[in-house]
Amino acid sequence: MHLRLVRFAFMAVALTAPAIAAEKVALSVDVSKAGAKIDRNIFGQFAEHLGQGIYEGIWVGPDSTIPNTRGIRNDVVAALKALKVPNVRWPGGCFADEYHWRKGIGAQRTVTLNSNWGGVTEPNSFGTHEFMDFLDQIGSEGYFSVNVGSGTPREAAEWLEYMTTDQPTALAKERAANGHTAPWKVAYLGIGNESWDCGGNMTADYYLSQLKIYSRFVRNFNPTQQDKEQMLKIAVGPGGPETEWTETIMKAWQHHHWSWDINGLSVHSYTVPRWPPSYKSVGFGEAEYGQILKTTLQMEDLVSKQSAVMDKYDPQKKVALVVDEWGAWYAPLPGTNPGFLVQQNSMRDAILAAMNLNIFARHADRVRMANIAQMINVLQAMILTDKEKMVLTPTYYVFKMYVPFQDATFIPVAFSAGTYTHGDISLPRVDAIAAKDTNGKLWLEVTNLDPNEPVEVEASLAGIAAKSAAGETLTAPGVDSVDTFEAPNTVVPKPVVAKVQGGKVALKLEPKSVTVVSVEQ
Repeated sequence: MHLRLVRFAFMAVALTAPAIAAEKVALSVDVSKAGAKIDRNIFGQFAEHLGQGIYEGIWVGPDSTIPNTRGIRNDVVAALKALKVPNVRWPGGCFADEYHWRKGIGAQRTVTLNSNWGGVTEPNSFGTHEFMDFLDQIGSEGYFSVNVGSGTPREAAEWLEYMTTDQPTALAKERAANGHTAPWKVAYLGIGNESWDCGGNMTADYYLSQLKIYSRFVRNFNPTQQDKEQMLKIAVGPGGPETEWTETIMKAWQHHHWSWDINGLSVHSYTVPRWPPSYKSVGFGEAEYGQILKTTLQMEDLVSKQSAVMDKYDPQKKVALVVDEWGAWYAPLPGTNPGFLVQQNSMRDAILAAMNLNIFARHADRVRMANIAQMINVLQAMILTDKEKMVLTPTYYVFKMYVPFQDATFIPVAFSAGTYTHGDISLPRVDAIAAKDTNGKLWLEVTNLDPNEPVEVEASLAGIAAKSAAGETLTAPGVDSVDTFEAPNTVVPKPVVAKVQGGKVALKLEPKSVTVVSVEQ
């Protein structure tokens, strides 16, 4: 009896052994089936006056011992230039609807209270001129949020005139007296922020009435910009999957008068399994890893639902869906000011970033702009600083690896994702997108969500004569591995081996990894 049990157990192990071996996933990519352009603006950033996101993260002042150019950190500028940041959303966030731009210009700045984030003082030393200088240094464009909650249409209109007119008005002369004679380009304008909550607790109908007024009076006066491209106006949209707000704005837009218009509708969605945020950003296990990734996949349903409503009123997709706040939101690190939203950034967050960027790419016909929250020292940041020290995060490296996808043409990828299971959590084992860049080169991204097992990928390529492939992979010892000031290279990209034979690309993905390869022809 005992021997028979042993034989039975051996047979069971033998039968189940293939499932334990490296999963094999077949991808099918047909380059001739081109989709929408993956707008580079989906890789946008967000910098709010919150915690050390601005002060210390970007601005140290011209007298600082930290190397800087006109008060802006040189190391941060260099790191962000490598990401080819398309746009930066500023000054908020909730801060935007309490921000009065005049307090941030001129030689004498007004010190105010930042009641939203930590109850600390706001020196206003980083204002319009400093932000524009920062954009120029990193080679990006500005996405301004005007104050609808506590401001006025006049205040917003005068801010735009101050920034963009080249006529000899009093505001233009004031701008010149403050150090900038030529008008600036304002590429994107957000009319309010979270008007359903911290931006004024408005109903959709009331916000719509404000949107019409602001959209009418907030003008771009830059003649060179008007000749080439308009300033795009972005309305406040919903803060979740509910569609009532989107219905209200889009229905009005469908029959809008020439005197007001919008080019985008925002949506905010953070990866937060429960509120208030209680999941840890360090020292977590596989269960928490799975739960966070399961939650972040809700972005697909949210984008699909909001897009469907927009399609009803805007079948030509003139209005972009702008996901201008997204990312992981965890419990504040112990010992930090809870209002500063300080958290670490792990390998889990790199995978989370890749999954969201892939969702946006698959909806590139409607999602044409997005802004991760936030750029430096706040929430799911690209960069962490501590006085003169700086470290790049795993999320930073994902954005850097995805640079070739900026303005590339989306190429559909067919594949069976398989399943990764832990406890009662089931997730797709792999995720993948492909795109052809402006030079015609094919790029393939594949994410292995499984934290324990490798995946062997074989991608069949049609419409291209592939000769070779090369790329990078990002992985780490654990799902909770992080880069620190003391150990900055724990989670960094490394070369990946990709073989091309018979029109197929073969590569082996390490567990919990994000991989990007280019295909030469």
